[in-house]
Parts: sequence; structure tokens; C-alpha cells
Amino acid sequence: MARQDSSMGRQWYVIHTYSGYEDAVKKALEQRTESMNMQDYIFEIVVPKEKVVTTKSGKQLVVEKNLFPGYVLVNMIVTDASWFVVRNTPNVTGFVGSGNTPVPVLPEEFNVIQRRMGANEPTAEIKLKVGELVSIKEGPFANYEGTISEVNPSKGKITVMVTIFDRETPVELDFNQVVPKI
Repeated sequence: MARQDSSMGRQWYVIHTYSGYEDAVKKALEQRTESMNMQDYIFEIVVPKEKVVTTKSGKQLVVEKNLFPGYVLVNMIVTDASWFVVRNTPNVTGFVGSGNTPVPVLPEEFNVIQRRMGANEPTAEIKLKVGELVSIKEGPFANYEGTISEVNPSKGKITVMVTIFDRETPVELDFNQVVPKI
């Protein structure tokens, strides 16, 4: 195959995979690119992930979570051969686009995805909402009840309005210090 100018026609495309197989598709596609000598056409394969703070057994953990389950991004030049390599990778169901024509991701869309992936500060996975009634389970306000007035996922904190001495007082808590009141 003739060598291709690496910048000509090189764009990001989205491929659809079976959910849960994103990392396996990335690895398989990297191996196929190498074994089929397609490095001049397929440049980078990315599974978009972000760091999320979650609570398991009462402890906060930072885990990586897929931004788009079932999708993988590929930086490539689309030719018949490169399309064939990607399309016939195990667990790939096809390119995102209309019909048989892959549609590239707009540069501004990719920049948004890159920023979310590159964020060093993990966001918290908080299922609590503003206005929800909660019971505080630990800390100096344990056993108090209040209403959530603010949720801050980037810090893993919530603000709860608690009535103390007949006055509403905002109390900042970790999201794992409260339970929804049923």
C-alpha cells in the first residue's frame, strides 16, 4: 500500500460496539491495525472514560466510568481497507452514520469529550436531588433531617438545610453522610 499523508482525511469516527466490550474492541482493533499493517490509516482508538467518586461498603472509591457505553472513538482515514478492518473487528456492530457512510465527529464535539476525559478531578456519582428530604446518618448532625438545597458533584458534597433552634441552617456534608428519607 502506498504511504498516505497522515493529516489528509484523518478524522475521528464513532463505532458502535456491544455494551461492555469497549475495552476488548479497543485492544482487538489495535492488534488488527498492527497485524494488517494499517498504521498509516488507523491512528488512535479511544474508549471515552471519566473518573467518578462512588461509595461502596461505606468507603469512597474513584472508579473509571464509560462516558458513552457501547461506543469507541477511532482516529482514522476512511478507505475501503481501513473501513473493512474496523467493521470486521469482533464485537463491532458498525460505524455511527447514515447508511454505509461513516460520519466524522465534529472537532468541537471531540474537544468536549477530550475535556471530560482529561478532567483530573473526579466527579461524584450522586443520586440525590435538590429539594429531596434526607436523614443525616453520621457526623455532628447525625439523626437530624433536612432538605437538600445544593448538590456539588465535583466536590462530592451536598448542602442540607437543617432546622436548629427554629432556624434553617445550611450544613455542608459529604454525599455519603445522608440517606434519602422515605
